[in-house]
Amino acid sequence: MTTISRRNVLKMMGAGAVAATGPMGLASKAFAAREKELNILCWEGYNSAQVLDPFRSSKSAEVKAESLTNDPTMINRLRAGETKVWDLINVNNPWARKAMAPEGLIKPLPKAEFEPFFDKMLPEFKAPYKWAMSDDGKDLLGMAQRFGPYSFVVNTDKISRKTAEDTGWDLFNDKALAGKYGILESDDWNVFNIFLVAGINPFKEHTADELKKFEDTAVKVFKGAKMVGDIATMNQALVSGEIDLHLTGGTYSVSPARADGNANLRAVTPLKGPIDGKGGVSWIEITSTVNNPNLSPLATEFLKYVQDPKVAHTVAFAEGTFNPVAQMGNKECFALFTKEELDAIQYDSLEEEMSRSAEYDIVPDYDKALELMTAAKRQRA
Repeated sequence: MTTISRRNVLKMMGAGAVAATGPMGLASKAFAAREKELNILCWEGYNSAQVLDPFRSSKSAEVKAESLTNDPTMINRLRAGETKVWDLINVNNPWARKAMAPEGLIKPLPKAEFEPFFDKMLPEFKAPYKWAMSDDGKDLLGMAQRFGPYSFVVNTDKISRKTAEDTGWDLFNDKALAGKYGILESDDWNVFNIFLVAGINPFKEHTADELKKFEDTAVKVFKGAKMVGDIATMNQALVSGEIDLHLTGGTYSVSPARADGNANLRAVTPLKGPIDGKGGVSWIEITSTVNNPNLSPLATEFLKYVQDPKVAHTVAFAEGTFNPVAQMGNKECFALFTKEELDAIQYDSLEEEMSRSAEYDIVPDYDKALELMTAAKRQRA
């Protein structure tokens, strides 16, 4: 900053003084100020020091990351004017294509630079990958990385995997299990799952009768819950035997407990359900560059950095939660996963469970459903 000031003083002494202090000069200074700065709005994992510190060191940069557990909340932050704050946003698959790009909240990526990365991903992510593309197929909107099935988690010593898969969401309608399950705090996913417990496809417009059934189910599910809490709370309660199962949950939530040796805890995807017969819901994270008027040049550099096989493995096992990553399609990346790590993320059933899952989508009447669910939570108190 001192060097810039001296340079400006010299320019002001010559004929270029006006240009240096005009709009172009100010823009140049602002850009230079962000060359060593990066702000990331994300799900937990990308905010881990294990992921960020090597990038910080290699770029001599100040990198800040804020983690939230709800996609709509993150996107509403951009809608409220925080496009000026963030450089990257990491959310689930439909939001880039269906909301952020149409609303001008994110910027497309240069295809020539980034599409080749998809060639080294698992087959289902090969370019042009639907959720990374604009609706018309012209623009690349983001990069895929972490993914997984996400329905509920059981202690198989109490409820067998077969029983959980066969019974599915009706487990949470069983009065005998009242007081024996928990609810993981995650509003959007809990909206999905209460619809599923009610036997209703969440990803469509709902009738008044369906919303009434959703409301009644939400009241019943929250009243029957032993606890509502975060991932650590759910895993601790499962390990201690305080609860036998919880929703919402999956590889994302239970993998840390499995990595600690609790192989009896397992994420389950029901065999059948109301979303065109599919029993569960899966998620795929897409990370996009924000339509920041002064976007940090480090944003695209970070997207390239996390494609590296070693870094992708670090992302998969970042502090907090452990997950499959699309880069496992690269033999060099897959070879870094130990047998224990593959077991922690339930790689043995990953393909099968993904095939039984509908992909995360947007609930058309989400605001109304969230209002009903929030009221149900208050009744629990």
